[in-house]
Amino acid sequence: MKPLWIWLTLCRRLGTRGQRALLREFGSPATIYEADAEAFARAGLSPALQKALLDKDLGPARAVLTRCEKTGVRAVTLADEAYPPRLRQMEDAPIVLYCKGTLPGEERPVIGLVGARNADAQGLALARRLGREIAACGGSVTTGIARGIDAESAEGVLECGGAVIGVLGCGPDRVYPAENAALFARVAAQGCLVSEYPPGTAPNARNFPVRNRLISALADGVVVIRAAEHSGSLITARWAAEQGRDVFAVPGAPDDPLSRGSNALLREGALAVETGWDVLRRYEYRYPGVLHEEICPPASAGVSCPPPARQAAGKRQQQAVSDMALTPAQEAIVTALRDGPLQLDALIDRTGLPAAQVLPQLTLLQIKKAILQKPGKQYELSGG
Repeated sequence: MKPLWIWLTLCRRLGTRGQRALLREFGSPATIYEADAEAFARAGLSPALQKALLDKDLGPARAVLTRCEKTGVRAVTLADEAYPPRLRQMEDAPIVLYCKGTLPGEERPVIGLVGARNADAQGLALARRLGREIAACGGSVTTGIARGIDAESAEGVLECGGAVIGVLGCGPDRVYPAENAALFARVAAQGCLVSEYPPGTAPNARNFPVRNRLISALADGVVVIRAAEHSGSLITARWAAEQGRDVFAVPGAPDDPLSRGSNALLREGALAVETGWDVLRRYEYRYPGVLHEEICPPASAGVSCPPPARQAAGKRQQQAVSDMALTPAQEAIVTALRDGPLQLDALIDRTGLPAAQVLPQLTLLQIKKAILQKPGKQYELSGG
C-alpha cells in the first residue's frame, strides 16, 4: 500500500489539501489509483488533473521507498498508527511523513522553539538555556534546526537528555545547513528528523515557510525567542494561533531589531516567558505527574541533568509554599488545597471566606507561584 500513498503525493498537480480531498472523495489511495477517467470526471476533477492521475506508473514511488531503506528513513502514512495524532487534525497535513529516528509519544508536552538565524550571543545563550530547562522539566521540543536560535535550542535539549523533533524543509537524509551535520545525527539518535519531502529532496527556499505549519502543529505551544519584524518565526507563530496552539514570546529590548517581532507578538496577546518552567507550568493539568520544576545546568558545568522527579519536586514545592509569608486569608486557601484540587465554589465553602476576599487572594497566590489555576475554575497547590 505504501507505494500507492507515495504515488499520490508525487502527483505534481496536487497539493496536500488536494490529496486529502481526494482521499475523502474516494476513500483510499488504492481506490484513487484504480479509478478511471469517468470516475475522475464524476468527481469534478479538471482534465489536467485527470491526466496526471491516469499516469499509473509506480516506479518513482518504489524508488522513493528504496532510497528510504538505504538512508534509514521510514515512510509513515496517514493510515499508520505511528502517524502523529496532533498532525491528523490539520486540514493540510501531509498524507506521508518521512522520519529518521523515533517520534516522541504523546505522554509529555512538546514545545516549539523558534527564532532568528542571526541572533546575538545573548539570544543564542538564552535559546540553549530554554532548551535545557524544557528538557529538565519533562518536556520535548520541536524546531526547524536552522542555524541560530533553532540549533542552539536543540543543543540545549540534547544536553539534558531530552528529545527533539527536527522539522525539515528538505529530505530527512539531507543536512541543511551543512555545519549542523553533527546536530542532525544527534537529533535522529535522541528524537526524530521529520519531513514531508522524500529522501533526496534538496533544500528549497519555498519549502521552509511551508514546513513551519508542522512545527506548530506538533507542539502544544510555540515560543518565539528572538524575531525581527518580518521573521519566518512569526509565520510559525501565526500558524500556531490558527491551529489553536499557545503562543509565547521572550521579551526583548525595545531598541533591539531582532526583538521587534517577538515584542509585537506580546502586544498582540502572546504570553511572556523567561524560563522553560514558565512555559511548561501551563500544561501541568494536561500531563499530570509528568512535569516538574527543575534546573538543568550547562554541560560545561560538568554536572548531569537531574532525572524526572515529580514526587520530590512536588514535596519541595509544597515545602516552599509552607515557607512563604502568607496572609491569614492566603493561609486558609493553601490549607484548603492541601488535600487536593478544588473548584472555586468548593474552595470558597471550604475556607468560609467571602468570594470578594477569596478572588483577589487567588490572583496573588498565583503570582507567588503557590497555586495553579486549571480549566473549569479549579485550583491546586503548585507541585501538588
